[in-house]
Amino acid sequence: MNIQLGFEIAYKFPRPTPMILNLNIHYSRASDLLRPDHLLTHPAVSTTAYRDLFGNWCTRLVAPAGRFVLSTDALIRDSGLPDSIAPSASQTAVERLPESTLVYLLGSRYCETDLLSDFAWQRFGSGPSGWARVQAVCDFVHQHIEFGYQHARRTRSALEAFKEGKGVCRDYAHLAIALCRCLNIPARYCTGYLGDVGTAPPFGPMDFAGWFEAFLGDRWYTFDARNNVPRIGRVLIAQGRDASDVALSCTFGPDQLEGFKVWCDEVQ
Repeated sequence: MNIQLGFEIAYKFPRPTPMILNLNIHYSRASDLLRPDHLLTHPAVSTTAYRDLFGNWCTRLVAPAGRFVLSTDALIRDSGLPDSIAPSASQTAVERLPESTLVYLLGSRYCETDLLSDFAWQRFGSGPSGWARVQAVCDFVHQHIEFGYQHARRTRSALEAFKEGKGVCRDYAHLAIALCRCLNIPARYCTGYLGDVGTAPPFGPMDFAGWFEAFLGDRWYTFDARNNVPRIGRVLIAQGRDASDVALSCTFGPDQLEGFKVWCDEVQ
């Protein structure tokens, strides 16, 4: 299947303002692109690209004063298969984990493992390990948090989501990540596109999505505590310790968001 995806984001700046953007599709999906996701700016400005510490493609630019629009419109080939399920995937002992995964065992800005550890072991410590343990975490988070766009708050942490019992997709991911790390399972935050392929209407407004990956056996597996079912057509943009590592845009000065539109649709 082919998926057309992209965005148009409009800002208004009172003065020229530096920006760092994390809006390009992840390098692991580069070979699937049928039409590249070139970043367009209006008005046109000079840009430079680099890879951050997590391997994500990032863009630097200076937005001019006034209205400034970022956009892209790409076409990507997708297998059309749902997220993988591997019930036999086992939990790897900490001493045998690859060094590259160890950072994803530690607490981070939005995932307070030190404050959630006691609860995690009390709730999940006596149950099964491996895939079943991560799924138990997802089941709990899915039921514990009430989803609602009106609940969105960019500063909410995993502990706050746990206490408040409400949030959006990033809050589901942060709480599940924190609980997995407490249980010695490496977990990392992912952001990207996720359309409505294979789901029943009514469809909500399209936005970028947040989910997570857990390291089991010898590889990373996708989990989604918000939807809690395998989904089709997931397209990764970036991954990191939590949302602070994969912010779609960082502005180094005042700005006003004037428009935000995302699309991710199956096409013939």
